[in-house]
Amino acid sequence: MTEATTLPPEQRSVADFIEDVSKLTVEIQELYCSDSIPWILGVSWGKDSSTILQLVWNAIATLAPEQRKKKVYVITTDTQVENPIVSNWVRRCIEQIKSQAELLQLPIEAHLLKPVVKDSFWSNLIGKGYPAPRNGFRWCTDRLKINPANRFIREVVQANGETILVLGTRKAESNKRAMTMKKHEKNRVRDYLSPNARLPNSLIYSPIEDWRTDEVWMYLMQFPNPWGGNNQDLFSLYRGATADNECPLVVDTSTPSCGDSRFGCWVCTLVNKDKSMEAMIQNDEDKEWLQPLLDIRNELDIYDDRDKRDFRRIYGRVELFERKSKDGTEIAPIPGPYTKFWREHWLRRVLEAQVQIQQTAPADMQDITLITDEELGEIRRIWLEEKHEFDDSLPRIYEEVMGKPFKDTRIQEKKLLGGDEWSILEEICSDDAMHLELMAKLLDTERQHSTKSRRGVFENLEKCFDSSSRSKEEAIAIAHEKRDLKDAVNEGNVEKVKQLTWAQMKFQKEEEIDSID
Repeated sequence: MTEATTLPPEQRSVADFIEDVSKLTVEIQELYCSDSIPWILGVSWGKDSSTILQLVWNAIATLAPEQRKKKVYVITTDTQVENPIVSNWVRRCIEQIKSQAELLQLPIEAHLLKPVVKDSFWSNLIGKGYPAPRNGFRWCTDRLKINPANRFIREVVQANGETILVLGTRKAESNKRAMTMKKHEKNRVRDYLSPNARLPNSLIYSPIEDWRTDEVWMYLMQFPNPWGGNNQDLFSLYRGATADNECPLVVDTSTPSCGDSRFGCWVCTLVNKDKSMEAMIQNDEDKEWLQPLLDIRNELDIYDDRDKRDFRRIYGRVELFERKSKDGTEIAPIPGPYTKFWREHWLRRVLEAQVQIQQTAPADMQDITLITDEELGEIRRIWLEEKHEFDDSLPRIYEEVMGKPFKDTRIQEKKLLGGDEWSILEEICSDDAMHLELMAKLLDTERQHSTKSRRGVFENLEKCFDSSSRSKEEAIAIAHEKRDLKDAVNEGNVEKVKQLTWAQMKFQKEEEIDSID
């Protein structure tokens, strides 16, 4: 970076900053023209990535037409659970980029990426029953954000051999970010270009890595938006997402900045609170229609949700872990996916919120879809084919909430079992939930194999017994015995190994006798 960038904040002036921008523009132009490697700008349309895009746009636009040969891809990932206000802003920016780049004949392409349906948030939470994300089980980030971008980057690398990612990362964002960036700086293969640890044949360029937050806002306010947008709108968006509705231009390190506003997924439970959405609702009565979304997010964000989840992991096995309790520590089952009742509950809550916001949101926001038909079709498939829940409750819930039938072109196979048969099973097994689950799995597994080769049917039926033939108490007790046996083997306690092995053999023999009776 230039010398002006590295000066202490108190020694820098507006003139220094403007000079630095000019030098940075030249740096971008020289790097752009130095080879034929295409650039990919990862843009979230927040302040940092908007600054990067504007810097690159202006640098390329002032080059001679014959120098604008290298393609610049602008990519944005829509997780499909973004804050609707921000999501609407992003779509508008994408359309402006496409239109203005074509008009000015700039080699800039904008792409709005999204996760494949099997990776979507609702397909996993409502469909498979994945619990709301936690730092210990952060299943969402890769699926929703990283994978769609990586797929696009790999395609560009495959077509061109390599690529350069231009990112708006800054050391001032956090100490952790600063340490990571400094670590990669040591391994730079060319000036300004750091290696990408996740993707081979791609390098990272961070033009504003040493900028402070106030400098980012200074740039956006002093330099007009070149693709027809309005940076003041972005400033207002950040200000509206700050608790005190203030967004001052920072003049020293003690002055708070709306740069702390964090926009992300409205369902995010990786943070204690969605402060940005809370502030939007608090600061502007025209945004009170967002309240149903905040309510669902807060309902998902429960520290102890074991009563909503299966006692087995998603593959049907009981696994134990040591956790703190009132009496010290205890060995308890690792909670699994949400149960059928709670998966259906979350589906109903999301559909109800969608109906409500479509009725109360401003006219230009009333086409918002919280959960797509494609996701609903995938959820229905998971419930029918993987969960063996042949009562097929999704169309019923959809019609009850939305007031119209659910149209799903993906489920075309004629079902031999349905809601009536499920009701009969529920009545027969009313005093034994595990018996109901086992019968449902056995019947539906047999149905699925009725139109296929018989190969594999017995193995799949055996899996049903392995996961669903025992009560919760029995399954947990067996898991404890297996853990004790493993510990005894590791300790070399031969006598205990014999006792535990004999107990397990005796239990299995009793089970075989019971099955014959």
